Amino acid sequence: MNTPAKNTPKAPDVSIARAKGRPMLSWVGKKPLGRVTAFPAQAVERFNATTHTTTHAADTAPAPALSAADWSKWPQHLREQGQEGGLLYHGDNKEVLAHLLANGFRGQVKLIYIDPPFDSGADYVRKVQLRGPKGTVKIDGEDYALGEQVQYTDIWSNDNYLQFMYERLLMLKELLSEDGALYLHCDWNKAHHLRCLLEEVFGVDGFRNEIIWQRVAARSDSTTYNHIHDVVMYCTKGPDYVWNQQHHAYNEDYLEVKYARKDAAGRRYRLDNITSPNPRPNMTYEWMGHPPPDKGWRYSKDTMQRLHDEGRIWYPDEKQKRPQLIRYLDEAEGVPLRSIWTDINPVNSQADERSEYPTQKPETLLERLITTSTNPGDLVLDCFIGSGTTAAVAQKLGRRWIGCDINKGAIQTTAKRLQGVMREQAQALAAANPQGELVARDDDAAPPAPCQLSFSTWRVNDYDLHIQHNEAVELACQHLGITRTRTDPFFDGTRGAMLAKIIPLNHPLTPLDLEALRTELKNRPEEERDLLVVSLGQEHKAREWVAHYNHNRPVNKIHLTELRTDRKAGGFIQHEPMTVQASATREGDTLVVQIDDVISPSIIARLDLQEGVFRVSIPDWRAVVDCVLIDAHHNGEVFNVALADVPARKQDLVAGRYELPAPPAGAEVALKVIDMLGEECVVRLTA
Repeated sequence: MNTPAKNTPKAPDVSIARAKGRPMLSWVGKKPLGRVTAFPAQAVERFNATTHTTTHAADTAPAPALSAADWSKWPQHLREQGQEGGLLYHGDNKEVLAHLLANGFRGQVKLIYIDPPFDSGADYVRKVQLRGPKGTVKIDGEDYALGEQVQYTDIWSNDNYLQFMYERLLMLKELLSEDGALYLHCDWNKAHHLRCLLEEVFGVDGFRNEIIWQRVAARSDSTTYNHIHDVVMYCTKGPDYVWNQQHHAYNEDYLEVKYARKDAAGRRYRLDNITSPNPRPNMTYEWMGHPPPDKGWRYSKDTMQRLHDEGRIWYPDEKQKRPQLIRYLDEAEGVPLRSIWTDINPVNSQADERSEYPTQKPETLLERLITTSTNPGDLVLDCFIGSGTTAAVAQKLGRRWIGCDINKGAIQTTAKRLQGVMREQAQALAAANPQGELVARDDDAAPPAPCQLSFSTWRVNDYDLHIQHNEAVELACQHLGITRTRTDPFFDGTRGAMLAKIIPLNHPLTPLDLEALRTELKNRPEEERDLLVVSLGQEHKAREWVAHYNHNRPVNKIHLTELRTDRKAGGFIQHEPMTVQASATREGDTLVVQIDDVISPSIIARLDLQEGVFRVSIPDWRAVVDCVLIDAHHNGEVFNVALADVPARKQDLVAGRYELPAPPAGAEVALKVIDMLGEECVVRLTA
């Protein structure tokens, strides 16, 4: 999983089993996923809560690395690299899932939770603000306000959406263990289609529940019946699956009726039948002057004596009435969990766990699912990790976890969140046991020990978008005068009499992209329009391919536009990177890293767009900085976090000056600064 060398052998393919369930939903372009290419992964960053330093914690005593799980089934190559920790992947989840299948995780995942795009027609936007007490500048209208970045545009054609989900569900099933479960979170827009997909992939017998989560009490903007719920669909791979029964608390009306009695100590209780439901001749004995019931007592004479001695039997004043069993409220588990959940609130603006991620789900929801379908040490996967709730809850509950997302902002948000969780766990363990040993506890209320206090971040297929593709499509269409076509599953729009296709900006135009274009045209034999192909960079072979394709072609000619260099339409990508002025010095055995200035042209440009702002002045550079990470002994490849400065509140600023143990003389110090828009700048310093 290290960075591949040149002339790396062709990436292997992994096989995917066909769906055999019924019913089988049909859509235009439906294709089974027999094989998929598995790309390598490159380690980008590592964090270990037992060795790092933080500037925002009173207690920084390190805790030992712990392992409460059996890591014997963890892939050998990861154990050899010391990667017995959480795994966070940046990339297209189809490619990440293929990578996991090819690298030892097939059949190893106990629980999968996914909260995919809902195909609801909404543009999800992450809103951020500059640090400090004054907050952010806002404007009205359609332009982006400061810090608004489209996470993903949830506007897909129906057929594309179904194929997208179908492929990923097929791969997720391969990763599940035989006793594993999958939870798919969606809303009312696509619940009916997604249920059909789940029954096709997992079979009708594998579909267990449709859970209704009431996420809001009411809405005032509806012209129909208010949509106030989401749907969580629950499937299992096999008939024998992990199930830890959870319970709802009793409501007050139930308690007033059923638990109306109190004993001398004030404990509330109810009375339960003590007679046998079925004839039991050996239980027909007289008890404390009470004749046996027609079918006998529920318990043996010895058990009745024990219950009597414990004061658990209620005796009526009248002998013709039978004794009953006393059941105390404080010993009752509650109502077994049902399929309608009204007791979990969404993440509101005051929630401590809020991460400003638009589709963030509450931790209590994931706690319920993970506790029900896994045991401590089990592996949990979320391939639409978003704000990181699934991984954070799994970490808190003593489970192993894997997360991935196509969006770099989601990876950054998740990484910061997990660093905070692991720091708190390490500090709590160190404070509870200064000797650095894990002490077993019999306290049932105590949280499980963490499986890991470290995690690593990886990039699959060298995937590193600096601009989200959906946002790029929107901006490119505006820049080039392309009219979007939402209903076309392949082309992005039209310009004049031409069909327009925007190639994903994470790679230059290649002959493979053009072959896909030709294949699409073969499926449209009556299409005679020319094609506009827009890309960020072009391989030389791609230009040769187009020249050969266009030769003597009367229709469907391809016209190329390159967004950086085209004389007429170029200049679209004019990105000025963030700059950081910093130094690293030695003071005895202490390394001092000092940041003097940070300039983020992206933030300044967005501020300049605000109405009424002529020239931007940011008096304190720390206002634009989200967090600071330091690798005190950088190896030139993987960023190992030795210090993390992540302010807990938006009004707090990073420190800017940091002291940590000095590395060997001449060591390279890497400083990573992430601004409020998620842009990263890594500065290498010599200590």
